[in-house]
Amino acid sequence: MSALRKKFGSNYQVVTTTSSSHQKDKRRKRQRFVDKNGRCNIQHGNLGGETSRYLSDLFTTLVDLKWRWNLFIFILTYTVAWLFMALMWWVIAYIRGDLYRTHDEKYTPCVANVYNFPSAFLFFIETEATIGYGHRYITDKCPEGIILFLFQSILGSIVDAFLIGCMFIKMSQPKKRAETLMFSENAAISMRDGKLTLMFRVGNLRNSHMVSAQIRCKLLKSRQTPEGEFLPLDQLELDVGFSTGADQLFLVSPLTICHVIDTKSPFYELSQGSMQTEQFEIVVILEGIVETTGMTCQARTSYTEDEVLWGHRFFPVISLEEGFFKVDYSQFHATFEVPTPPYSVKEQDEALLMSSPLMAPSLCNSREKNNSLDCLELLEDQESTTKLPAKVQKMTGRDGVPRKLLRMSSTTSEMTYSLGELPMKLQRISSVPGVSEEKQVTKTTKIATEAISKSVADLPPKLQRMAGGGGRMDGHLPPKLRKMNSDRFT
Repeated sequence: MSALRKKFGSNYQVVTTTSSSHQKDKRRKRQRFVDKNGRCNIQHGNLGGETSRYLSDLFTTLVDLKWRWNLFIFILTYTVAWLFMALMWWVIAYIRGDLYRTHDEKYTPCVANVYNFPSAFLFFIETEATIGYGHRYITDKCPEGIILFLFQSILGSIVDAFLIGCMFIKMSQPKKRAETLMFSENAAISMRDGKLTLMFRVGNLRNSHMVSAQIRCKLLKSRQTPEGEFLPLDQLELDVGFSTGADQLFLVSPLTICHVIDTKSPFYELSQGSMQTEQFEIVVILEGIVETTGMTCQARTSYTEDEVLWGHRFFPVISLEEGFFKVDYSQFHATFEVPTPPYSVKEQDEALLMSSPLMAPSLCNSREKNNSLDCLELLEDQESTTKLPAKVQKMTGRDGVPRKLLRMSSTTSEMTYSLGELPMKLQRISSVPGVSEEKQVTKTTKIATEAISKSVADLPPKLQRMAGGGGRMDGHLPPKLRKMNSDRFT
């Protein structure tokens, strides 16, 4: 990371610690789109005539109401229904004159022992609740009472099914199951497996499992398009392992969810310094099926920019005991600082690209008169002056692939450069496509031999005999000189 330190400053660990403490001391309070408990801060207004849509789905409307309104509607509906039906029985008794002939033993009323409104109300309650005390009953001399009794039974069954069904669905909703699903209070950004990673933690407090648990993340951030359109709370997807299946959770113990910041991530240009001025919100959605009820449960939370800790890592919470694994939830939200570069991934990639030895061939090719040996010398100088990270040093070591490739390219460039000094005929032969190197060398040697033989034929006879002796021209030298000459060549 010497190139990064050289470009952006040296002591990045101190910067990380100072910025993290500053985040803890000063946390900006602003309006959230999703609260920490998962409630969405949305209010629908100016609906106009669209409010009638709520009545078309009355059952869902009642279920979505708060508990106090559900109880109020439950009590009010039963009270009104009971009073209305009691009034109907009292009206029948009043029209027939049963209220004034209660002591006439020869008269058969519609309902026995109903002589005022309270007695009519008690009769309805006894009938509706199937109590049947036996003191009040319908006689066969009242057909209108029989019809009203049938209507009462049907209406009572509808009211019971509707209201009791609403209360049952309201009580069995898996919203309270989400109360036992935990999210860490803060998210953290640090290095994991050599990559800058955004992390947060989820946990399940119950022993019952979440079947087919899946997690998703959304980045909410306002932006402006190149056409000038302003998009408030634009939603972007954060990859938490969709391609690898890591978003499918086996949630029996706390898990750390990771989002790798790479070129496809919306945080590709996010650094520790720019995070102080950015405004965004990360919405986390955990979905699964409750094992005990089989109903789908969803838990939500969110992290704003001041709840993302740069250069932090979560404490481990799982320990091995005798025969089982123990989860310590007291350390569930705890983090600790780790050395993390304060630069964005984009800045790190640019710095590594500038310091990479693979950039040297392009620099050498830009100079027309530099040969391959100068390029190799330049690579050696770059390697000695630039201190790369361990991973890059391993890739570009002495026996690494890039050095071999450079040597091969230097040999090719030397051959090209040497061909430039040959006659045009030899160059054309050497540049023929599809001809192997061995054939080219053979043809070149043959042509060179013919040229040398032709040039020797043009010499005087004496010199031709000297040249025919192997090219040394020492056949006519004294023995002492021939011996010295042979010692020198051997």
